[in-house]
Amino acid sequence: MISVNDFKTGLTVEVDGDIFTVIEFQHVKPGKGAAFVRSKLKNLRNGNTVEKTFRAGETIGRAMIENRGVQYLYASGQEHVFMDNETYDQFSLTSEQLEWELNFLRENMNVNIISYQGEILGINLPNSVELKVVETEPGIKGNTATGATKSAKVETGLSVQVPLFINEDDVLLIDTREGKYISRA
Repeated sequence: MISVNDFKTGLTVEVDGDIFTVIEFQHVKPGKGAAFVRSKLKNLRNGNTVEKTFRAGETIGRAMIENRGVQYLYASGQEHVFMDNETYDQFSLTSEQLEWELNFLRENMNVNIISYQGEILGINLPNSVELKVVETEPGIKGNTATGATKSAKVETGLSVQVPLFINEDDVLLIDTREGKYISRA
């Protein structure tokens, strides 16, 4: 059990039988009435974000999430096959479970799997990945003082806005949290 006064961003908790991670929290001490904690929580099972308010000092269950290193092997229709790096066991997740992550997954890529009491909740990507540009328009020389950008499609199918000097076959560093261009790799 953990007190809501000890909330930290990234903490995993169990509320009403579901597993949540704390995205934001705010301690509120109104002039009149009891103090409370306003929080924004992300459900790890379905990805929904909810806002919950707790009384100050209230205790809730702490969820112990296990992170294991796995390797993404291949896609087979709507199933995506992974292999545990320690036991070499293979398992698969559906495209619905990996909707955002598929924008960054390449074959043979190492990621972390998130599980709770044997139930696989999803995967943790690194903060940035290197992806190759497969399609983009040629850059136009001239007015680049304004920080002009163009669209580029990378090998996973994700389209990102990039500076005009990026060409096809360039390898880019892409932020996996927001899906934005960081730099050339």
